This record gives sequence, structure tokens and C-alpha cells, in this order.
Amino acid sequence: MSKIAFKVNITPAEALEQVKKYQVSAGSDLIHEELYDLGEDRAIGTLVFQKYYFRAGNRAALVVIADNLKGYSEVRAIATGSSQSVLFNFDWGAADDYSGSVREALKAHVLEE
Repeated sequence: MSKIAFKVNITPAEALEQVKKYQVSAGSDLIHEELYDLGEDRAIGTLVFQKYYFRAGNRAALVVIADNLKGYSEVRAIATGSSQSVLFNFDWGAADDYSGSVREALKAHVLEE
């Protein structure tokens, strides 16, 4: 499992749209998406993807959450399910690559971690 979080200078809706385009073009399957307008310029949304990683020999899941509930836009990415064994949690870096791809998709807008 791999988790990252960082601030961006765009809205949650814009961040999720950019991540969605990036992931789909990179071969991920979009499993679920939602975006809630909470009023007062606040929003929260979630994307869920899955992708097969040959080197890990398994599918990995990626959950992306974007919100601006704290007065700034924050993106969190969690990748999991990429290890191929019940006994060993070793995935050849697939989870790190998958969660890191969210940062890559938004690199022009990242403010800080």
C-alpha cells in the first residue's frame, strides 16, 4: 500500500478531471467517480481506478480523494492490492508508481506536501 497527499492550486473538480484523463490514457480502468458540491465554494470528490501491473502479477486499485474543506485544495492518493501473495507484501514498486502517477498528473499545480 502506498499513500501520498499534497496541496494543489486548482479546485477539487479540476484536479479530479485532470487525474481522470491522465489515468484513463495510461490504461487504468475508471471504476467509480463522484463529486459533491457542499456549498460555500466547498467540494469533495473521489475517483477509483484499477490497473493490471505485469511486474507485480496482479491488479492494483487506486483511490483519489480531492477536497477543499480546509480552505485549500488537497489531493490524497491511496494505491493498494498490488502484492501477489497473502504471505508477502512485495509489489515491485507498483503501488508507489500508481499513487505517484496522481502527483505526476497534477505536477503543474502542486503547491506542497
